[in-house]
Amino acid sequence: MSSPAAPDPSRRAVLATGTALSGALLTTGLTSHAAAADHPEAAPAGDPWRTVLDDADLVWQRMPTAWHEGPFLGNGFLGSGIYAEPGAASTAVRFNVQHSEVQDHRPEFGSLFGLARLPIGYFTLEPVGAITGLDWRLSLRHAELTGTLTTDQGTLSLRALVHNDRSVLAVEVTADEGERGFRWVFHPADAISPRAAFKPLPDGYRGNPPAQLADHDGITAAVQPLLAGGQHVTAWRERTRGRTRTLYAHVAHSYPGTTALARALKEVRRAEQLPYSALAVDHRAWWHTYYRKSFLSLPDARIQRFYWIQLYKAASAARRDAPVMATSGPWLEPTPWPNTWWNLNVQLEYWLVHGSNHLELDAVTRALSEFRDNLTQETPAPYRTDSLGIPRTTDPQLVNGAASTLMGYGVGIPGQDPPTPEVGNLTWALHNVWLSYRHTMDTSVLREVLFPLLRKAVNYYLHFLEPGPDGRLHLPATFSPEYGGDSRDCNYDLMLLTWGCRTLLDSAELLGVKDPLAPRWREVLAKRVPYPTDANGFMIGADIPFAESHRHYSHLLAVYPLYEVTGRTPEERALIERSLAHWVGFEGALQGYTFTGAASMSALLGKGEDALGYLGELMARFIRPNTMYQESGPVIETPLSAAQSLHDMVCQSWGGVIRVFPALPAAWKDLAVHGFRTQGAFLLSAVREGGATRWVRLVSEAGAPCVVRHGIAGPIEVRDGRGRPLRHEDAGDGTVRIAVREGESALITARGDRPDLTVAPVRPNEAAPRWGLPRT
Repeated sequence: MSSPAAPDPSRRAVLATGTALSGALLTTGLTSHAAAADHPEAAPAGDPWRTVLDDADLVWQRMPTAWHEGPFLGNGFLGSGIYAEPGAASTAVRFNVQHSEVQDHRPEFGSLFGLARLPIGYFTLEPVGAITGLDWRLSLRHAELTGTLTTDQGTLSLRALVHNDRSVLAVEVTADEGERGFRWVFHPADAISPRAAFKPLPDGYRGNPPAQLADHDGITAAVQPLLAGGQHVTAWRERTRGRTRTLYAHVAHSYPGTTALARALKEVRRAEQLPYSALAVDHRAWWHTYYRKSFLSLPDARIQRFYWIQLYKAASAARRDAPVMATSGPWLEPTPWPNTWWNLNVQLEYWLVHGSNHLELDAVTRALSEFRDNLTQETPAPYRTDSLGIPRTTDPQLVNGAASTLMGYGVGIPGQDPPTPEVGNLTWALHNVWLSYRHTMDTSVLREVLFPLLRKAVNYYLHFLEPGPDGRLHLPATFSPEYGGDSRDCNYDLMLLTWGCRTLLDSAELLGVKDPLAPRWREVLAKRVPYPTDANGFMIGADIPFAESHRHYSHLLAVYPLYEVTGRTPEERALIERSLAHWVGFEGALQGYTFTGAASMSALLGKGEDALGYLGELMARFIRPNTMYQESGPVIETPLSAAQSLHDMVCQSWGGVIRVFPALPAAWKDLAVHGFRTQGAFLLSAVREGGATRWVRLVSEAGAPCVVRHGIAGPIEVRDGRGRPLRHEDAGDGTVRIAVREGESALITARGDRPDLTVAPVRPNEAAPRWGLPRT
């Protein structure tokens, strides 16, 4: 909770430069004496990751019947969801095969039809007998599915993975005598936009021709030609070794050329030379290293398991060099949203990568930089020389193509409709880039990506910002996602414009840039109209009150995630509380991410009980058995953003102050965190015992100013990595400024206390069912 008694450092100091991101994580002293959870392999002493990961494994003792119930595998590119074949649950199991790069290339039909992600197809595992039972486990630690499938004729034992580097789906099946005749069958999907099942087809649009199956020296390939040129190819082969048969499958996409076939065949030939166990070695090694970059344990067993599943899901769906996640991640299913959405989904999908110390998953910064020229073409023509915007929907190259409410939503023009004047999405996406900079202090991100793109995004607003009779600067009517209707002085845009101008000024000072637009940015901050409010709190805009149920918090961005309005005064705090209560008080249109946003806003106010309550509502009402989430189709952002809500309860670092355990509910008396990445490029470790914070340790990667609200009662000591006293200054209200240099650490304890610095999993308050479909 913010307090006026603890002054924040200047934003100039907050943005002070540092070194680039280091992949290393200080793990000294991180051990565990906790026993293994109910898992066949006992975790060795001293390995807390194995303890929490094995405990979080999903299990199935009942057959999953849909994508939101079953196991899922992926590596950011290739994805497979596993569940019973619809209409044939007793005779076949579906292994869906989808790929985040596979899309159409007909921009004349827009991002939702002509550039949409295309379904590929699926394998069915078809036993000899009728399926009578199963016992599966999805190992998070190994990123593998293992278990048995029982039929009235025998048993199939299986292991499956999507290989981290080779992008191969490998499924090893060992059959007993009665099931030796099981078979695999591939079913190509119709290569048509999934939106066709929900919306009418644009005039002239038709599906791509059927896939062509052929044998290539023992490898079967389904070649899908595309009307626009190019192809995608699924190639597979089954190898028999003794009683074990292993399926190897790879997907490749090429446009405009037809090189995908040769690449797919090559990858299958490479993979099939290795038995499954050998193939799994480097796959498992990558995942083991991945998890060890951070650690979190809390006493709610169900939520702790959910958190670690989201880290698994994030690395299954995202990589820096993979396409920015579409709404369903790599696991494409029937959906009206078959591409990438930029007015909330992308932003929420990637927030968790910062605190969890997984910047290797940040595709947003890379994509916005790599495809910035495409954004120029998506910006309305009269403004392309000095402005940028991003459409509501794009393909992975940030192209929307033809824009309409049917085919895709382009960048609108303030004061005009059509097209819908939704103009703030690029600025909001760049806030994610800013978070990546702040958590690494890598000035190359600031100089090469954030500053030049944000300058043009803000410049788009400046073309329309005009003084009114009151002497204030006003915006013409724009659109607040997804409330409906256009409003002058729309809060979505005013809040993003304010953050953008402030960040540009701070960044220019840091980079030593004397920008001719700086006076205009200062003028905006000094003269822009106040955010429109009424008796219920923040309005949608000057013309539209918040008066009906609405899932999106576009009118509240200054509160979260921008932290421009934080409750520094009693009046400001009351405004936030009033706005939050009014927003969530309308039932009807609320969806899952409503409750993750409400949880994070409650955490900002220090209300841990409220935050936990909102997450409880999310879990009870929206999260499915495998932790996936759906509305009309799969949407991946909500569970991932729930992990960020947990981060906001455990640690906040906005405004240059690191707040340790700022919003924990009373029941969470014990908690352990390690390697948590904060703004300023610090790695935080801390332990709470019996309702009190015992110790806090920060490792500085960049030498940025270190201001910590540690939460330790009474007098404290601050020592460096060698146990020597470290210079620090009391800033009041439990906040301390510490002189900690790059590469050094600071340990904060109560005066005279010498706690055990071991970080171990905490004991759960009560038992909880596993995720998946355990036996009821």
